[in-house]
Amino acid sequence: MFSVTSADCDWQFVRGSGKGGQKRNKTSSAVRCTHRASGAVGFSENGRSQMHNRQAAFEKMAHTPEFKKWHAAECARCTGAMRKIDEWVEQQLKAPVTKVEVKDDRGRWVNESGVENEV
Repeated sequence: MFSVTSADCDWQFVRGSGKGGQKRNKTSSAVRCTHRASGAVGFSENGRSQMHNRQAAFEKMAHTPEFKKWHAAECARCTGAMRKIDEWVEQQLKAPVTKVEVKDDRGRWVNESGVENEV
């Protein structure tokens, strides 16, 4: 089992854009949350407080396709599903997948031992 916390993310606090007057121009209430393992980014500047924007940015980051892909892969790794998939792939690669057949002088398909194949 694993969890994702704010410690797993890089945080940037910047000044928001748009309307808001002097207060908005002086405070760094906009927040960008970047999840280090997946590279997913969430950004929020709608709220007036940094804490509200921090929560909103974390939620937006968690709903990105990059984070969802990372989460699915991490769940598969933790449950052992990736190991099963890797074992199946290795087994499939070891199995013979090619069969040698050639045409004889009469134009019939024969296998490598020279026996005519039934169609």
